[in-house]
Amino acid sequence: YDPSSLDGQFVKLTGDQTVDGTKTFSSNIVGNVTGYASLNLPLTGGTMTGAITAIRETQISLGVGSAIDLSLGNLFTKSINSSTTFSVLNCLSSGTSNSFILELVNAGSFTITWFSGIKWAEGIAPILTASGVDVLGFYSYDGGVTWKGLVLGNDMK
Repeated sequence: YDPSSLDGQFVKLTGDQTVDGTKTFSSNIVGNVTGYASLNLPLTGGTMTGAITAIRETQISLGVGSAIDLSLGNLFTKSINSSTTFSVLNCLSSGTSNSFILELVNAGSFTITWFSGIKWAEGIAPILTASGVDVLGFYSYDGGVTWKGLVLGNDMK
């Protein structure tokens, strides 16, 4: 099978197919998947083994909103200019890891109300920078019921 002969066309692969002599696509994807920045890999009903490289996520600016929609990506940015209440939407089901990074500007100048279920170090939400950038990371493995909140960097310069 030579995929270059079908450039720009949709191809449905059924059963085991070898593409470029190096990658096998079937109900199970085996081997390394590299260099496919826009490749969607539907894994429903199958499994995938091997390394995945060159996956890119889109940076999402929350603008005036404060809903972190995980169906859009996993890097969110927001400049805080008033009290803000964050929420998280579209978490994957329990048993699948959800994670994202949240970069906030001037978050220490206003009241931040966090989404429910966050477990912070020592049980205390971090003190954020009044004039500067803070980077926080979050992950959940129970469908977004419980989150671990981590400060990745305060007052990043």
